[in-house]
Amino acid sequence: MNGPDPARGEPPPTPAHHLAAAGHRLLPTRLLSRLTRAVAHCRWPWLKNPLNRFFVRRYRIDLAEAEHTDPAAYPSFNALFTRALKAGSRPLPGDAAAVAAPCDGTVSAVGTLDGEGILQAKGHHYSAAELLAGAAGDPHPFRNGAFMTIYLSPRDYHRIHAPRDGRLLSAVHVPGRLLTVAPAAVRALPGLFLRNERLVTVWESDAGAVAVILVGAVNVGLMETAWGGPLSPRGRWGATPLPSNGEVALQRGDELGRFNLGSTVILLFEDGQVAWRPELGPGSPVRMGMEIGRIRL
Repeated sequence: MNGPDPARGEPPPTPAHHLAAAGHRLLPTRLLSRLTRAVAHCRWPWLKNPLNRFFVRRYRIDLAEAEHTDPAAYPSFNALFTRALKAGSRPLPGDAAAVAAPCDGTVSAVGTLDGEGILQAKGHHYSAAELLAGAAGDPHPFRNGAFMTIYLSPRDYHRIHAPRDGRLLSAVHVPGRLLTVAPAAVRALPGLFLRNERLVTVWESDAGAVAVILVGAVNVGLMETAWGGPLSPRGRWGATPLPSNGEVALQRGDELGRFNLGSTVILLFEDGQVAWRPELGPGSPVRMGMEIGRIRL
């Protein structure tokens, strides 16, 4: 797949990372997320306009490709965060075999599964079966397959797009915590992506089954699908399959869903179906639509 090194991930955590992660676990992250959501959806100009302008300055957000280039033109902070791009601003690869990046962000880990295990960071693996929560059947088809984990920071574009043409096989909304998924936490908290609330989608494609998994985080208690709208935060309740009626089909580059604030997207491909671009490793920036790999047609 990718040579003798099957997976590449973030470096090991420092004592400071462990201390910060331990402190974060004690925070009322769901309450904080509800408060953030209330502010983010506020439409009062005296509040949202200064907040939008501050956010753009603080995170050096480039709105040149966005639907609106003036931060005050967005009716709320959340509208700025989930902003659309101008039509044609992200052309897709011309190569039919190319896998398109589903989002903007930074690669935190990439490579092949070690049987059932997915690399989170050096010294930390987690189970693909637990991550998928039954969405891909039992047994699932991704054993020894390929994965890529992409972290979305606050400055990134927050809509998620289809990496390949596909028909939705299943979607499951999985309950959990809303812990931070910042790089330091990824290094320090084992099984972080299994602890957090997430949306697992599995697609039928010309490369076999493809999973696109949206992982929630603090201040990201609300995720959306392009076909069903917002998902209510589920806390500790059981995993819930989402109805699709077998009618959801997306072409490469179509919008699949979106986050309210920064989080993580995990891609899974079946064994032998994709080769990632070898230059992509931990810390590599990606932009929605760029070629991140090639399927084996």
